Amino acid sequence: MFSDIFYRGEMVFENQLIRHYHTAEMLLLYDGNFIQFKRVPTLAELVESVQYLRDFHQQNGQEHVKLLFPENEKIPDELWQYLKNTGFNIGSQEFYYILPSDFAKVDKNQTITVDKVTDQNLCQFLKLAYEIDSEISLDFARQKRDIHVQNFGSQKFMQLMAYYDGNPAGMVDAIIGHETVEIDGLVILPSYRRRGVASQLQQFIMEEFADKRIILVADGEDSVKEMYKNQNYRYGGFKFEALKVY
Repeated sequence: MFSDIFYRGEMVFENQLIRHYHTAEMLLLYDGNFIQFKRVPTLAELVESVQYLRDFHQQNGQEHVKLLFPENEKIPDELWQYLKNTGFNIGSQEFYYILPSDFAKVDKNQTITVDKVTDQNLCQFLKLAYEIDSEISLDFARQKRDIHVQNFGSQKFMQLMAYYDGNPAGMVDAIIGHETVEIDGLVILPSYRRRGVASQLQQFIMEEFADKRIILVADGEDSVKEMYKNQNYRYGGFKFEALKVY
């Protein structure tokens, strides 16, 4: 269920229709600054909600509006047309889950190693993260660095790095819940993709948390979700989202 997914940010407003999440320490993080609808809004409610979030974000120097719609609910045609006509990009998220015992186990590859992030390799981890996050923007990478440091100091997060022939190749966060562990921010450098690095990172998590259910959210339009299906993850539902950057 999407209710098990970790969303960064403080809920700064709630009524019968929406929950508004805001991440003051990272204003550029779309996934931490958004509105979640509790039910499908009417057109008038949608317009009002967009204006509310736009006004709030403008006061904070933010140039986006992100909306999440209820789980497993389609967007009515009237709302879809409004969003498209006003410049929103509409996409979807898909929820996947697996028991570690069901994961399509991969053989150990001596060229690939996976380590937890510790005081000894934190700087290397932050350097790799900065390289990856800079592809979005330098400002984003600088703000995200603080988030990575914050996560490092939290018992809720386990950060992992993968190495290929001793070279940093990928990273992932494991977000630890009471009964679940969420795979988040799984990124492999382009030159090391399709070499089994992502599978080794996941297998490390499966072995580390054999007694928990492993969950993740995939972009509904991204082909990477086929990898999860091939690894025996089970589909658990969808959620539409809309984003506009001004």
